Amino acid sequence: MIKEIVLNKIKSIVGADNFTTSDEHRIVYSYDATPVLNQLPDAVVFPENAEQISAIMKLANEEKFAVIPRGAGTGLSGGSIPVENSIVLVMTKWRKIIELDIDNQTILVEPGVITETIDLEANKFNLFYPPDPGSIKVCTIGGNVAENAGGLRGLKYGVTKNYVLGIEFVSPTGELIWTGGKNFKDVAGYNLRDILVGSEGTLGIFTKILLRLIPRPKLSKTILAAFSTNVDSGKAVAEITSSGITPAMLEFLDNTTIKCVEDYAKIGLDTSINSLLIIEVDGKTSEVEDDQNKIKNICEKNNALYVKIAKDENEANKLKAARRSAFSALARVSPTTILEDATVPRSKLPEMLEAIQKIVKEEDVMLGNFGHAGDGNLHPTCLTDEGNSTELHKAEKTFERIFNTAIKLGGTITGEHGVGLAKKNFLELQIGSAGLEFMKKIKSVWDPNNVLNPGKIFSLKPKCEGVLPSNKNQIKNFEEGI
Repeated sequence: MIKEIVLNKIKSIVGADNFTTSDEHRIVYSYDATPVLNQLPDAVVFPENAEQISAIMKLANEEKFAVIPRGAGTGLSGGSIPVENSIVLVMTKWRKIIELDIDNQTILVEPGVITETIDLEANKFNLFYPPDPGSIKVCTIGGNVAENAGGLRGLKYGVTKNYVLGIEFVSPTGELIWTGGKNFKDVAGYNLRDILVGSEGTLGIFTKILLRLIPRPKLSKTILAAFSTNVDSGKAVAEITSSGITPAMLEFLDNTTIKCVEDYAKIGLDTSINSLLIIEVDGKTSEVEDDQNKIKNICEKNNALYVKIAKDENEANKLKAARRSAFSALARVSPTTILEDATVPRSKLPEMLEAIQKIVKEEDVMLGNFGHAGDGNLHPTCLTDEGNSTELHKAEKTFERIFNTAIKLGGTITGEHGVGLAKKNFLELQIGSAGLEFMKKIKSVWDPNNVLNPGKIFSLKPKCEGVLPSNKNQIKNFEEGI
């Protein structure tokens, strides 16, 4: 526990109205969207400016307590879970759009701005902010940058890192630093900006973020293709992406997910099919029409049962909403929903889909599979019950096999959710011991006292030190790395 005298110093920095040790607030900020993991912080703090954050970080280094930055708490890898002897630094009040520069097509925002708000603001000037994670209506841009969030449009438009031009941040030792800017080219010194993007809150606390905007596409068309097998849909995806067509969106849903989405959203999806592709193409009118015809032919060539093109924007929005509701729909089925992500090269997608089906059958679990098939990023989602240790262990074993399969196919254990706490024990399998040690050296230099979001991505201390899951099963699972 942090000493009371230290907590009072923190309170004096931010003011009594921005500091609380109430059980209610500590419970609310003890978990994020990751199932199973949780830990009570010693206090919850709502800083108002960069100077307060800087003072807190300097105090943390002096008194050796941990600071856990947090946005909306929508993360799925345990990145904002508190640790022992910690405070949570909540950034959701930082919601200012500071500047929208039409001439340079940039927008400068605070980290607590909701991601959808950025695109809505850009749309007023016929500009576009493409990254669109599934939680776009509630997640914050600071969290997106920390996790390098992706989304449905990642195939054509890239992910968050492709739009971050500059970051103002407070370092783990309390310095306020700006990196990047509006220049189209800039190679002055080390690229600190790109190290910070995807650093999962372990290297800096963002206070301002400069983003690139692009012109909005003129036309879009949405296509639905149904298949009798997951493998056929995977082959269609591989051929579409190798044909020279770059859809704005190329999403996959398996039969379990289709049934859950239809039961939840009731939009008329065919629940008898085994897999579904939802595809969007956008751009100039002639290009869109040409691409949609080519995609239709490719799907039919790969044994599509039928291919439909949305007749209007309303129908297209319903289809995209169906895909966005996949997690919510699956979460209604069982007490615990474990949403994961694993990514493989697109040519390996059919093999990965087939392997997941085999693993699910052999482990005897209920799993819905969906995701961004166009960029090889799948979201296998296990429907289980954390109160049943046997069922939970089966789910953990299933994901262990899925991650190992992804690595064997040249893929990654996470395409967009991050490593956090949930996957840290798999990281060395992918990057090797030398790569892991190099990352630890970077963390040690940036954060010599290991006070900023410690224990995430990897441990600088022995396993489990500083992390106290809420029950014995969690501790055992965490130590075993499953």
